[in-house]
Amino acid sequence: MSICGRNLKGWVWGLFLALLVLGLTMSASAYQAEEVKNGGTITGKILFKGTPPPRETLKASKDTEVCGTEVPSEALVVGENKGIQWAIVSLVDIKKGKGVDKKATVELDQKGCHYVPHVVKVPAGGTLTVLNSDGILHNIHTYSKVNKSVNKAQPKFRKKLLIDNTFKDPELVSVKCDAHAWMSGYILVEEHPYHAVTKADGSFSLSDVPPGTYKVEVWQEKLGKVTKEVKVEAGKATTLDVELAAM
Repeated sequence: MSICGRNLKGWVWGLFLALLVLGLTMSASAYQAEEVKNGGTITGKILFKGTPPPRETLKASKDTEVCGTEVPSEALVVGENKGIQWAIVSLVDIKKGKGVDKKATVELDQKGCHYVPHVVKVPAGGTLTVLNSDGILHNIHTYSKVNKSVNKAQPKFRKKLLIDNTFKDPELVSVKCDAHAWMSGYILVEEHPYHAVTKADGSFSLSDVPPGTYKVEVWQEKLGKVTKEVKVEAGKATTLDVELAAM
């Protein structure tokens, strides 16, 4: 064999090994679904630090007979006890735990010219059903980085719109309505179920968490993102309250 042939063979073999290592690394880093026995729970509240600002009001420019002339914004909703609604609490470094139900029925409604809920969770590889309770023309337009974007009209007679084969990879997807510019929401495509969207009082709960130490990420669209560390013990509840301040 010539020197050139030996060099080519060595290059091919080296490339094969590099791809093999890369594949093993990617496989090892992927989330593994398994039964969780004697897991722990993380509960708490996401609170506004300081004096909350007044809730923003958006001007509706069309279909006011359905939408009204002023629409309360859901970008920052703070309750009486400073609890923040619609914040996302996630375990960002968990490698294995309970799986997500990809066959679950997940719905996003358009009601009162709002997305209901403002943040909806969809399992990666799952299907989203978009409802039109308003009985007017809406448009579903998603803005994503890793998944395929969706841009579909939903006339008033089309009460349900099925979106499948779209949300394949985990990410936070923004959704807007081209017909009503003030409408805004989020689709959280989740690889694992250890994400929670806070309730009206700012509370959240993550259950069946395998024992261990984790990074918890709290994200809110107006207040940004913070990361905390939490230790979960088998069969026990861990409390995590987090304050977010205006940026």
